[in-house]
Amino acid sequence: MRHGKKGNHLGRKTAHRRSMLANMACSLIEHKRINTTLAKAKALKQFVEPLVTKSKDDTTHNRRIVFSRLRQKDAVAELFRDVAAKVGDRPGGYTRIIRLGNRLGDNAEMAMIELVDYNEIYNAGQKKKKSTRRSRRGKTTPPVAQTQASNEEE
Repeated sequence: MRHGKKGNHLGRKTAHRRSMLANMACSLIEHKRINTTLAKAKALKQFVEPLVTKSKDDTTHNRRIVFSRLRQKDAVAELFRDVAAKVGDRPGGYTRIIRLGNRLGDNAEMAMIELVDYNEIYNAGQKKKKSTRRSRRGKTTPPVAQTQASNEEE
């Protein structure tokens, strides 16, 4: 039985897998997109999305948590400085995985993983849209009372 065996181990021991994901995350933060296999891209997405969420709140505690996972000072600084400013209003989904086909040597399925807000091709035609959430608290008088009040003024 495979109870409690969630997550792709990627054919590596735990320490090797954590180091590989940390290095890939640093490369992703530095270059904004990287090419890798599909399995590694999916594992990297699960690894990096919580770190980007932590970077939106710039506190010493969050910096230390992210540094313990990434282990590169430059990557942490860029994540909190540049990336967090760009994704500050996004509620999640900071990365995008695009399948590229199979690799010639071993027929492995390849993919490109990128930070969503840094792709100029997809974001060129779109202007920033406003939040669609609306509050009902802003209305002080119901519409019927407004029309009656305007009729009385005339």
